[in-house]
Amino acid sequence: MINTAKKLAIYMDGALDTDYGKMGIGVMCFSANPITCVIDSKHQGKTVREAIGQPFDYPIVGSINQAHQMGSEVLVLGIAPSGGKFPDSWNKPISESLILGMSLINGLHDDLNARFGHLIDQSKEDQVIWDVRKPAKNYPIASAKAGALGNLRVLLVGTDMAVGKMTTGIELYRWFRERHYSTEFLATGQIGITVMGKGIPLDAIKVDQACGAVEDLVLSAADKDFVFVEGQGSLLHPGSTATLPLMRGSCANRLILCHRAEMKNLFDQPKVKIPPLKEFIALNEAVSSSCGSLTPAKCIGIALNTFKLTREDALKKIKETEDQTGLPVTDVVRFGPEKLAMALIKSR
Repeated sequence: MINTAKKLAIYMDGALDTDYGKMGIGVMCFSANPITCVIDSKHQGKTVREAIGQPFDYPIVGSINQAHQMGSEVLVLGIAPSGGKFPDSWNKPISESLILGMSLINGLHDDLNARFGHLIDQSKEDQVIWDVRKPAKNYPIASAKAGALGNLRVLLVGTDMAVGKMTTGIELYRWFRERHYSTEFLATGQIGITVMGKGIPLDAIKVDQACGAVEDLVLSAADKDFVFVEGQGSLLHPGSTATLPLMRGSCANRLILCHRAEMKNLFDQPKVKIPPLKEFIALNEAVSSSCGSLTPAKCIGIALNTFKLTREDALKKIKETEDQTGLPVTDVVRFGPEKLAMALIKSR
């Protein structure tokens, strides 16, 4: 855990303009902490807006030392390499940051306390290494307890990885919270945990305990009327197992499908075609309920990521998707989450 007053620098060297920089972009979007700069030697001297077109004016610097001189107190590893493994090339910059007295937020699978803990200044109580993906030792076995709750448990499901499941969930959570509804966002991945300060690292939990970990998390929000469960992976992806324990543990009774508007195939599995969205929605609803044996979940809308489209093309794609599926569709970043929020309220 990191105090929200601490100033962050986001380490994204060589990855700011790639799909592997989603951790850093997520922190820029949603962190409560002040951000001093982004570290990426490829784009140093620019702002994030100038470098990649994202709506952030944080300066980009080329080194840990520059970030420290700007007052940075915490280094966030903003890169999510394939497989979540720590590259050896990061040993030097991470060591330098810790020697300078900075704390570290690590969203990778590796235990960096074990690797770099000896560099922590023991006289500084507030210098820490937060290994975000470190799970509890044990979780209970799930038993569908969440299905007995009287609230709306909204699971964000996707056609692929990195399509906006976390972003959609947090945007909806913020909309409901700002209007004083009883609500909670339950983080299940490293970015969500980092920005919310709590949650479960689902992909680091033993498969037999994964459903129970999700159930435990959902039961902790039993007193909330609208609970948003951060989605992971996709039923479509041949390398993903995360969606099923999220469905089972949460006993979700509402779904929101997240999809990148321009995609026809999976990002890293181009041979896998994305089926018609209406068919894929039906698959997710059927798997959620296990043919009626468990809690039925109804998809109430679609969050369409239109970042790569012009505004005009985005609006056309939203209308086309609504016509094809019969569901409300919007881009929650570009046009706000209200359309989906109202669909949820009406579904009660």
